[in-house]
Amino acid sequence: MVLPVDLDERPIDRAVRGGYVADRVGAAFVAGYGAALSALVPDVPPRASLCATEEGGAHPKAIRTRLDPGLRLVGAKRWSTLAAEADLLLVVAATGADEQGRNRLKLVRVSPRSPGVTITAMPPPPFAPEVGHAEIQLDTQVAPDDVLPGDGYTDYLKPFRTIEDIHVHGAMLGWMLGLAARHAWSRELVERLLAAVASLRSLAAAPPLAPATHLALAGAIAVTRELAERAPWSTLDPDALARWQRDRPLLEVAGKARAARLEAAWASIAAR
Repeated sequence: MVLPVDLDERPIDRAVRGGYVADRVGAAFVAGYGAALSALVPDVPPRASLCATEEGGAHPKAIRTRLDPGLRLVGAKRWSTLAAEADLLLVVAATGADEQGRNRLKLVRVSPRSPGVTITAMPPPPFAPEVGHAEIQLDTQVAPDDVLPGDGYTDYLKPFRTIEDIHVHGAMLGWMLGLAARHAWSRELVERLLAAVASLRSLAAAPPLAPATHLALAGAIAVTRELAERAPWSTLDPDALARWQRDRPLLEVAGKARAARLEAAWASIAAR
């Protein structure tokens, strides 16, 4: 059975296809994450890593990595997803403060092989250990073209949280469709999986910061979880079933941030 939906070359469709051929949750996540980065920055290589989180977190006020006027990039990152295997790092860095004292942020392209870049793999997580994370030390010179246009927070870091959710859940749905094909899951379940894929394909084209996008995405994620609960996992072989039971907490990562985003979306609509 082939994937029963016509897909094109948009990142969301690459995420679904990547999930469809994946043999485990971690591989599906990698497909979705890479697709999300290509939706954020269209010309990134297939293996890239968004490097935002530092010791104090990923909030703009927690960013201590600095890009000075001479384009020297100095700082440290941690929990950078897939950074140890990446061909490109997308580093969030501060360039100073605005009139209100808030960090001005930029997104900077950095080769992991540049002098002054040291990447150290972190211990694998207890679930989806194939999705590695790394600590990064930076003291390197970048070129003007390496600094992406726009605001590092409003144009990149903030929308990526939504873009990543859309593409990773698209990959998860693709993974379940692949399981449905290989294990003869019911037609009804396949139909519902395809309906969920269609909703995420539409959301991938929506403004990522719009409140309505966040409301619809919350609904799509809830449907994905419901379908995962209904899936006949007992049809899997013992090793695949054990991997799923180990890796399913990956679906709950960033749940608090997702809930806060949803509350903000409802508040924005109520205030209109």
